Amino acid sequence: MLKKKWFIILVSILSVSVIGVGIFAFSVYKSLENTAASMHTPLNRTSSEKRPTDIDFKKKDPLSFLILGVDERPGDRGRSDSMIVLTVNPNNKSMQMVSIPRDTRTEIIGKGFEDKINHAYAFGGPEMSIATVENFLDIPIDYFLQVNMESFKDIVDAVGGVTVDNDLDFSSGGYNFTKGMIDLNGKKALAYSRMRYEDPRGDFGRQKRQRDIIQGVITKGASFSSITKFDDILQILGNNVRTNLSFDDMVDIQSNYKEARHKLDQHQITGSGQMISNGTQNIYYYIVPEEERLKLSNQLKEHLAMDSDAVASNH
Repeated sequence: MLKKKWFIILVSILSVSVIGVGIFAFSVYKSLENTAASMHTPLNRTSSEKRPTDIDFKKKDPLSFLILGVDERPGDRGRSDSMIVLTVNPNNKSMQMVSIPRDTRTEIIGKGFEDKINHAYAFGGPEMSIATVENFLDIPIDYFLQVNMESFKDIVDAVGGVTVDNDLDFSSGGYNFTKGMIDLNGKKALAYSRMRYEDPRGDFGRQKRQRDIIQGVITKGASFSSITKFDDILQILGNNVRTNLSFDDMVDIQSNYKEARHKLDQHQITGSGQMISNGTQNIYYYIVPEEERLKLSNQLKEHLAMDSDAVASNH
């Protein structure tokens, strides 16, 4: 459970690696190509049914990613403990990020029944996760990034730590965090993002700290000084990330979408917990009201520059 807090950190590094500036210098080009090859995992589908036309990188068509934080276990596919949808629009220089609560109740596409959304990965891997998220949000998912959650704190250390502007004095995980600008290594950043109960804002405060760390990683990852640690970053990514992005895709996206890094907005899915009986036991689910789902869906469609009528709704 605690490791999934770090999933948000890796998202920022992936964004920098795929969209950031200056990382494709000739001196690291071959290393990047080898890392991309080890990460590349094609899907058993060619494109999203909700995408009317193929993406044209050179025209800077907005695109979307599903990032899966997976707790991999020997002999077991595992479950996606974290699911994040990232939409990228280079034309208005922005990215939007939506964390989907793992207990969200929705139809599992390919199974024909409702269950917790993170179970889709256990049932059918990234393909079923993508189909289920597309149905839930009614938007196309163009690419996926599957991340082994064991690697999260290593990413923070690989960029040399992060700097955040802390707005609350508190202690967590054996560390004291004072107000103001503070430097965090991987272990401290984990403790910083974990704390919730001492914060009067509850989850909202914790999410703010996670966003602070994201921004810190993006800043460090995009700086020239991070190049000295590039081999470490590439090794971590190559060993712990799987994606249907090819190396050529990454090059095209970096070239045409890098301006989107200038603004990153996060959205929270509003809902409530509810116990529902399956006939033998009561199970906890996170219930998202239909009006909330539609509001978020329309917001993401707008960011993807897709007309409401252009994406056929299944709801």
